[in-house]
Amino acid sequence: MPRTRLLKGINVVSISVPDLDAAREFYSEVLGLGEPLYDLPDAGWIEFGLASGQGNISVTAAEPGWRPITGVTVVFDVEDCHDAVQALRSRNVECDDPKVFPGYVTFANFYDPFGNRLQMCSPAPD
Repeated sequence: MPRTRLLKGINVVSISVPDLDAAREFYSEVLGLGEPLYDLPDAGWIEFGLASGQGNISVTAAEPGWRPITGVTVVFDVEDCHDAVQALRSRNVECDDPKVFPGYVTFANFYDPFGNRLQMCSPAPD
């Protein structure tokens, strides 16, 4: 008997940060996610919606002993990875050079002000 699919989609991906005010500025202004959907610093939670409607990103207050995440990576879709890297670098965001896998994907890592690794990807040239 087939099992019923329990997981139907991603509601929100949460990223732990040591400074909610700085995170609000970075994710809202630098990355251009706009005004938070939920801005609850007293609860340690700020949530942003993505224009694609494919889920939300939240930043949450870090627990004692916090360290940046590098094992789980949030990957954002962009139209052109090379252009997006240049745009973020012009905003003083640390970005790795894009890597191209012809026929598959172009991607690049970038980092929030706290060292959390994020990633962007776009279609690869043929």
